[in-house]
Formats: sequence, structure tokens, C-alpha cells
Amino acid sequence: MGTHGRLSGSLIVGPRRHEEGVRRLLASFEAVPRGEPVRLAKKTSNLFRPRASSSSPGLDTTGLTRVVSVDPDARTADVQGMCTYEDLVDATLPYGLMPYVVPQLKTITLGGAVTGLGIESSSFRLGLPHESVLEMDVLTGTGEIVTARPDGTDRERELYRGFPNSYGSLGYAVRLRIALEPVERYVGLRHVRFDSLAALTDGLARIGESGSYDDEEVDFLDGVVFSAGESYLTLGRRTDEPGPVSDYTGVRDKQAIYYRSIQHGGPAGSVARDRLTIRDYLWRWDTDWFWCSRAFGVQNPGIRRWWPQQLLRSSAYWKIIGLDHRYDLGNRIGALKGEGPRERVVQDVEVTIDRTEEFLEWFLREVPIEPLWICPLRLRESTPAPGVGGGPGSDRPWPLYPLAPETTYVNIGFWSSAPIEPGMAEGAWNRRIEQEVSRLGGHKSLYSEVFYSREEFDQLYGGEHAAHLKTRFDPRGRFATLYDKSVGAR
Repeated sequence: MGTHGRLSGSLIVGPRRHEEGVRRLLASFEAVPRGEPVRLAKKTSNLFRPRASSSSPGLDTTGLTRVVSVDPDARTADVQGMCTYEDLVDATLPYGLMPYVVPQLKTITLGGAVTGLGIESSSFRLGLPHESVLEMDVLTGTGEIVTARPDGTDRERELYRGFPNSYGSLGYAVRLRIALEPVERYVGLRHVRFDSLAALTDGLARIGESGSYDDEEVDFLDGVVFSAGESYLTLGRRTDEPGPVSDYTGVRDKQAIYYRSIQHGGPAGSVARDRLTIRDYLWRWDTDWFWCSRAFGVQNPGIRRWWPQQLLRSSAYWKIIGLDHRYDLGNRIGALKGEGPRERVVQDVEVTIDRTEEFLEWFLREVPIEPLWICPLRLRESTPAPGVGGGPGSDRPWPLYPLAPETTYVNIGFWSSAPIEPGMAEGAWNRRIEQEVSRLGGHKSLYSEVFYSREEFDQLYGGEHAAHLKTRFDPRGRFATLYDKSVGAR
């Protein structure tokens, strides 16, 4: 079945070229002097936390950036660890298939989403990216490649369960075999308006439980909170029905911005409909990096008119962010305008659905940032996995990010900055958010700045279990620990 997407032979490399890439990777690992940190040599990153510089040569992953093969009958794909989701999607859509969960930004890699946790609008029914992994080859700190499987030996099961949220502290995924699901050519959208946070969270719970709304099936579910009195849930339904489609890529209409299309007047419960190709739906957030392109002036109609269409994508904004990290451009420009310094507040947090309204009310009252992205998720596993070892979190399927089975969580994403007032400590805004999330029994993702104490961090992210995994798969400490990577910017 043909689906919107480009079929390119260059995206599928086959087993022989994959093995060549693996050999280069292993040779580069051996070339890193003992005692020196082992890192990936990559030009791009989707991490928002700074990293300490290193003069050591990085791991050569240049031969591990594509899809090895797609099996449309089995609905699986063998994918190299550094393959971006943009390339992965373009390799699978021509077969009428997609990964179970496709994170929102094109340059996120499959290996990165599994070791760092990804999420998207299919997560309320299909969980997180690592749950669709059938097996994976991981380069560990011993220099060997271990094939981690849920039904393998004790050691293979331990790595399979411990790898998600390890952020390279145990090793790097070289090849992943993932399950795929069928798609249709289009996604029909309903943007449902809510006038209270209580009604919004109640709607999330009901739709997530039933998988439908007004007797119409829901395949994708996320939302945007613009204020306490204006929020929306976007319900997506796969369809092959012909009809017109919108375009938020900048190809046909540069001024069309997806998140602005969600807003509409009318009373609570009113619905605005839209329609996208499946490929454009998967990348609907990438064109403007959700709404973050406004920080670069790209949503200004005059600037947008002249902004090259090929640069309307998250990877272009990442380069600007890189300059800001290096030269503090945002605060320098703000100072020229007479504005004070600002603290970057870029986070995704998860709280259970019964505490979501409470967190949203607190955030909108205390933190001067809007809009907020919301996305429900629920682990596909209904019971803890046997044989994952001891320690905190061992009663959960994925011990380094111990979400409870049979529980609905809501991811809340906010990506902006807040003013630094006189006397505020470093990271004050982020620390306040961490404290509130912990008070509500939630977690936050580790891709951005982290300020937890060692004790708090270990309680939240399977500390003893992480230490046990470290002795099993990186006994010489070739990779930094999860704590050192997340809090110590290693």
C-alpha cells in the first residue's frame, strides 16, 4: 500500500553495510584511551542540558544511521541506532506502516528515543518507544555487543529492561528490531475546546479509557493548554477517505502554523475539524518546533515570508539554540532591549492523571510560561516483568523510569524561559518545578537541566538498580553514570 512518504533505496542499507558500520564503531571504541570518557561523535543532539567538553575521540556512528531492512509481512523493521525518525518513517510509510510511537521532532533517533524515552499522541494506547522493541544490539562498556531480548538469558533480559532511560550510561543501541503498525493515507483531526482544566482532564481520562469520542474512534490523542480557561484536545483518526488536506510545512502556505490552527471560538465542547496526510501529521509539530519558533521571530509574518522553507524545521532552530548555549545570545539581546536575564525552562514531566489538574493549576498560577503541551500515556505492559533484578523499581517493568503498570499518566511539556528576579538562586524556576512534580509523585524526563540531589535522584530513577546494571554492563566505568550525565552534565 502506498502512503505519503519518499521511498529511497539509500534509506535501507542491508545487513552487509550494517556490519561494516558495526566494525567501524567497535574500532573507534577501542581507540578511546582507557580512563577517557566514551561518547558518541555526532553533530546534532536533542538534549537541552549542557555537556562538559572532552578532547577524547568519539564513537564513529557514521555507518549506523539508516534502516537495515523492513519486513512488511511480519510488520517489523531492523533499524540502526542512529537512524532519525524522519528517515525511519520515510522507509516504512511506503509499506503502509509506521513505528508504534513517533516522537515529534525529525532528528530524534530511534536509539535516542529508546535510551532517553520518547512519547507522542499514540502513547495512550501503544505506550513508549522502547515497548515496541523486540530485540536490540547494544554496545556495552566492556566493548562487546549484547543482544538484549525480553525472553533471553538473565543478562539479556536485564539489559533489555534496564536500557530505557539509561541515556548512554550502559551503552549505545547499534541495531533495534521494532514492531510496526498499519496506517492509512490520512489523519482526520478534531480539536475539541474546553473551558476548565477539570473538564479537560476528565475528557482525557474518558477518551483514553474508551478510545473514542462521540462514537468516533480515536487513534491519536494529545492537547494544548493556552490558559486555564482555554484548552484543547486533538483527536486523530486514521482514514483513507479522500478529501482536502491542510499543509503546515510551509510548502503551500508559509503563514499556516499548526498550533494556531487548533484554536477556535465557540463554547466548551465545540469542535473544529482538520485533515492531514499521515506524514504531515507525524511532523505537524516539527515545522515550528511546537511553538518555540516564535522565540526566533519566525512566526512574525514579515520574517516568515523571507525565511527559507527548508529551514522551517526543528534542526534549523537547534543550530540557533547551540549558538545561544555557547554565547548566551538570548540574554545578550535582552540586555540590549533593557530586559533582565532569563532562566531556560525546558522540561517534560509526567504525573498521574488524577494529579494532572492540580499540577496544571499550580503551573499556570506560578510559572509565567504558556502554552503547555499535554499527552497521555499508559504502559502497554500490564504486569511487572520477571527477572529484572533487585533494588528500587524492580517491581516495575522499566526500573530506571519506574512508571506503574495499569496507570494513566499525562506528559506535560513546557519549553521557554522565565525572568530571573534579584536574589534568585541558579535554576530556581526549574527547582521549583522539580519539587512540585515530586510532591505529586511524578517524574520528569532527563533531556534537560536536572537539579535533584543524589539521594532524590536515586529514589526517582532506580538508583540501586542503576548501580547494579553498571557493574554488569560497564564494570570499568567507560561511560558516565546516569546521575553524572543528567545532573553533572557529563
